[in-house]
Amino acid sequence: MVYFAPAVQTVPEEWWNRIAAGFARSEVPAVTVTELLTVVLVAVVLSVPSATWRYFGLFATVTHELGHAFAALTSGQRLGGIKLRLNHSGTTTSFTRGRFAAVWSGFWGYPVPGVTGAALVWSGFNGWGPAAMSAGLLVLLASMIFIRNAAGVLILLATVLCAGALVLAVPSAFTGHVAIILGLALLVAAVRDLAKLTNVHLRRRDQLATSDAYILYRATAVPSGVWIALFSLVVAASWAVAWQPMSRIFAGGA
Repeated sequence: MVYFAPAVQTVPEEWWNRIAAGFARSEVPAVTVTELLTVVLVAVVLSVPSATWRYFGLFATVTHELGHAFAALTSGQRLGGIKLRLNHSGTTTSFTRGRFAAVWSGFWGYPVPGVTGAALVWSGFNGWGPAAMSAGLLVLLASMIFIRNAAGVLILLATVLCAGALVLAVPSAFTGHVAIILGLALLVAAVRDLAKLTNVHLRRRDQLATSDAYILYRATAVPSGVWIALFSLVVAASWAVAWQPMSRIFAGGA
């Protein structure tokens, strides 16, 4: 008699299967008011206290710099690389001869955590939480080839491992909740970073050289305040998108 042992999936195989399975729409999560308040609390804990912001803020920086990188690639620029630092700063280098392309990639830094957060919240409430998590993990993995410093490799690798652990360990029924938590945390992070940027222009003008708004001013002669207002407008619109499904739950009182 011949016995066949069942094949045991390796961790990479299990990860890949979970990533691939995530691109099918899952059941729309039934989120109660109590659950939503808990989700909001977790998001705030991730993005407000200094102890947790020290780490989650690095994820916000990754999102910020990937916004610059994606905008550069979509406008036909050559991406030189991304540097991430443990002090929550980062630099994305791209090359172009066109002013519009340079302005386009320069703009999409500060608004992108808010836009990404809104997309995650929308996905979580509409059954696409697993797809959002899978797509995010693939984007993070692909971006590894653009990292150009040791701290950046460390930060992005830790982010990939955390995202991979969530994809692997969180049951699909709860992935929507995780997407909402991460989305709201990024939305809070976007506001926090905008406040920090505004503070640089008002009180820490010795740091202006690191400000995206100031760099855009130098490139276009449009005042930095206008760019900050445009950043804020996109972030506010992102909050409006995220608030729509949340308001229905609060209104229903379920």
